[in-house]
Amino acid sequence: MTRDGEPGVRFAHRADNKRVAYEVTGAPDGFPVVLMHGTPGSRRGPKPRGIVLYRMGIRLIAYDRPGYGDSDRFEGRDVADAARDVEAIADQLELERFAVVGRSGGGPHALACAADERLRSRVTRVAVLVSLAPSDAMERDWFDGMNSDNVRGFGGGRPDTEALVEEIRRRAARTTEDPRFLLRDLMAQMGPPDRRAINDAALRQIIFDTYQEALRAGPYGWIDDVLALRRSWKFDLGAIDTRMTPVRLWHGAEDTFAPASHGQWLATRILGAEIEVQPGAAHFDAMQQLPRILRWLTEEEAPVSGDVLIGARPGQ
Repeated sequence: MTRDGEPGVRFAHRADNKRVAYEVTGAPDGFPVVLMHGTPGSRRGPKPRGIVLYRMGIRLIAYDRPGYGDSDRFEGRDVADAARDVEAIADQLELERFAVVGRSGGGPHALACAADERLRSRVTRVAVLVSLAPSDAMERDWFDGMNSDNVRGFGGGRPDTEALVEEIRRRAARTTEDPRFLLRDLMAQMGPPDRRAINDAALRQIIFDTYQEALRAGPYGWIDDVLALRRSWKFDLGAIDTRMTPVRLWHGAEDTFAPASHGQWLATRILGAEIEVQPGAAHFDAMQQLPRILRWLTEEEAPVSGDVLIGARPGQ
C-alpha cells in the first residue's frame, strides 16, 4: 500500500494493526538491509544514493518508527518493540533473511532485532553506529562526556518526565516552524569533527528534510523515543548470539552526543561483538561510515570508494 501523491511510501501493518511507513531504495533484487534512523528522525534520513545502493547490490529499507512521519503512534512503546515493526515489514516484503543497521537513537532498536526470539533466525548481521547504552544499566554516569544539549534533551537534571516532555515539545515546535532550527542548535554543541562531517549543503538539506518529515504529525515519535531510551529497553543484550548474528559497533572517539564510552560498554555486554572506535571522528561521521558498514552487512568487508559518500537526496 502506498500514500496518495507519494508513491515511494509503503505501509505494513503490525499484529496490533498499527501502520508502519517505509521506503525501499537500491537494487530491487538486492540483499535486504533494514535501516533504523536516529532520534529524532525519519525514513528520509541520510543514506547512500539509490544508484550507489544498486551497484552495491543492496535493497535498503528505511522506516519511520511509531509516531514519526507516516507511522502510527504507539504511546508507551519500548525499545524492544522495534522488533515488531521490522517483523511486519519483513513479512510484507516476504524477506526470509535480512540485515539491520541503526545509527544513534536507532542503534538500540537495531540490537533489539538481534535479541528478539522471533527475529534472530532471520537477522543475518547487525551493525550499530554511535549508539547510546542503556541508561538504567551503565555503571558510570550515563551523561558523562555528553554535551549540554543532549544532556538537556535526554532529561539530565530533570527527573520529572512531564518537564522532559515539555522540553521536547518546545524544541519540536521550533523545528516545525523552521527545520533549520534543530541543526543550528546542535551545531552550537559540535566540535571540529562534527562540523567537518556536515560541511556539505546537500547533506544539511537532507537533515532538514528528515527533521521536517519526522515532526510532520507532531512531536510524538521524538517523545516516545526519548522515554523508551531512558527506561529499560526490555530486552537482554546477553541474549544476542553473535555466532548466529554477528554484531559490529562503530563509534567516533570524539563523539559528545553519544560518547564512545556507550559503544564500549555495549561491546563488553554483547559477547563476541566487534567494535571500532575511530580517533578524530565524532557523531555525524557515522553518516559517512554507512556505505562501508553496508558492505560488511551484506558481504565480506571491502574498501568503498569516495564516490559513494552521502551528499544527495535519498533515491537520487
